[in-house]
Amino acid sequence: MSAATQRSREAILAGAKIVIAEVGSYESNMMDIAARAQVSRATVYNHFVDKEEMMNTLLESEIDRLAGLAKAAPTKAEALAVLSREISSDLALRTMVRTDPTDIAAFVTVSESPHWAHIARELSAIFGPSNGGLVLRWLLGQIGAPLSADESSRQAEALARALV
Repeated sequence: MSAATQRSREAILAGAKIVIAEVGSYESNMMDIAARAQVSRATVYNHFVDKEEMMNTLLESEIDRLAGLAKAAPTKAEALAVLSREISSDLALRTMVRTDPTDIAAFVTVSESPHWAHIARELSAIFGPSNGGLVLRWLLGQIGAPLSADESSRQAEALARALV
């Protein structure tokens, strides 16, 4: 993929996240996403067949982004804290909790989907295979009940001490 193509794709995903933060995923549309990304609607469709494919790509991109932040953290406690702060402060998630409760319920239900396999691999790589499930459940709880930055740090410290 060329650098220009990659920049367009990243702009579209960033635009999608902004639109979701404003109106939720259900009410988002490709025209608004293209406008936020400052690309044509045709460019959006050159990258993604439809909104579902774009949303799946956005989710994968967010998983990779969060995993990268956690992997860059110097300690497990800081990795947990950064994940917690990112999830608890994510405006798109906050809006979706309010506007798209069915989508959020489906998202927080662990399933056989490729997204869950990706999340499980990343959490196991960061926190160890026996800790991934515990960390996952702690983070999922923050989608519906976000933590303050201070509470994220306190809970992350406590959880890190409990990890084997």
